[in-house]
Amino acid sequence: MLSLLAQVADFKAPHVDYHALAPEIVMAVGLCAVLLVDLFVPDHKRWITGTLTGFVLIGAFIPVATLAVVGDDMRALFDGRYIVDEFALALKGLFLLSAYVVVLMSSNEMEEGHYYQGEYYVLLLSSVLGMVMMASSRDLISVFVALEFLSIPAYMMAAWRKRDSKSNEAGVKYYLLGVFASAVLLYGMSLMYGLASSTRLTDVGQALTLEGDKVGMQVLAIVFVIVGFAFKVSAVPFHTWAPDTYQGAPTPVTAFLSVASKAAGFTGLLAMVYLAFPMAHDVYQPFMWVLAALTMTVGNLLALKQTNIVRMLAYSSVSQGGFILMPLAVAGTGEAAGPALKAVVVYLLIYAATNLGAFAVVIAVARKTRSGEISSFGGLFNYAPGLAVMMTIFLASLAGIPPLGGWYAKFGAFRAVVEAGGGWGYTIAIVGAINAVIATAYYITVMREMWMKPAPDGDETPVRVPSPIVVAIALCGIGTMVMGVLPGAVARFGDLADLTFAFGG
Repeated sequence: MLSLLAQVADFKAPHVDYHALAPEIVMAVGLCAVLLVDLFVPDHKRWITGTLTGFVLIGAFIPVATLAVVGDDMRALFDGRYIVDEFALALKGLFLLSAYVVVLMSSNEMEEGHYYQGEYYVLLLSSVLGMVMMASSRDLISVFVALEFLSIPAYMMAAWRKRDSKSNEAGVKYYLLGVFASAVLLYGMSLMYGLASSTRLTDVGQALTLEGDKVGMQVLAIVFVIVGFAFKVSAVPFHTWAPDTYQGAPTPVTAFLSVASKAAGFTGLLAMVYLAFPMAHDVYQPFMWVLAALTMTVGNLLALKQTNIVRMLAYSSVSQGGFILMPLAVAGTGEAAGPALKAVVVYLLIYAATNLGAFAVVIAVARKTRSGEISSFGGLFNYAPGLAVMMTIFLASLAGIPPLGGWYAKFGAFRAVVEAGGGWGYTIAIVGAINAVIATAYYITVMREMWMKPAPDGDETPVRVPSPIVVAIALCGIGTMVMGVLPGAVARFGDLADLTFAFGG
């Protein structure tokens, strides 16, 4: 008894860096606040929950900014299993700002559609909290928990239009394939734990050397983990859920899944590639090469056939994922690890602004046309020239046309693979160049409808765009143009992807 009392007396509570955890704390408190407020506000004031959600996201972004200003290289928590470094801060900022734009896009859609607004915003905040956690997770357990934290609310949000059979189908497909992907991922992680006797990613990285008598198990573990994340980022051939889910879900949810959820999946994949198996590049590089080539090519070819704008953007999102995967196909070649990491982070930042803007315009136009067909954009310049110009900017950026942000994103991806050299680098660069040309075709199809075709049924009444959507389009448009005209600004954010992360420091 005396020895036990002595141990209790000597016990010291672990140090907790509350500044480092401030974004997560603000999100958790805000989530509870939105849930409680929704219980007491009357039906005609449900918009309050959306406004409060926006303030919560901005409030969580403030400590991200202060942590970046302080300039500490790295804050390690829980024995190095949860890290707040420059890489994590850049991606946390991306998730929070993307979610804020989605809230702007959702406000009128939720109110006019008579959806359950309080529950929607609680699920949205829960999913974003999982994404913020993912950016700092450096442990198999925390990575998986963060992934499920962000995925499970998204399954329900995809089926939010519960009286719409397509939305129900979207939610069910997303849920079933998502659960299967999680099972595959968890099995791969369990093999990694068995090999390393630790769940910390840096310990796993030291164990996966492709040497000894357990090479087969190491290869199997790596393949299963990559396949699990490939589902999450809708890489071909694990993309089959994406088009139906994107088309059936409410459009703001589709925008959220195509940008924030995809970026979170890539964040987890980056952590695994750079920390869990940095010495296993002989396994993951060929796998990534095949995934990137298939994802770019199949996504583009299927996008060419689409007549629905949301479905076209869904396959466009699949194809863009292939360009993001491209630098990872050479991440283990020579000195390519740093440039590849920077290229992926920069691409995610630019893609988020561009794609969210495109979906915001789709929401604005659909308020008038009540159609998702590409033909419904006919004559848009005649009765809504501002929307036509902004949509042209976003589509041109996705196509990689200078001087918009998309050109710099693609330039960074191509530079990373070309500088790596070798057969892997040059061949994937050629495949990417061909696909960049193919992608331009279906983006130009939409531009032609807006600028050269007449309006359907000759209806050229003006489009009434709610102010939140105007703000969303303006923010995304400014971001897309600034990141293209001043690439040094976004390159700085790419540099925040600290190379100590890349080499497991």
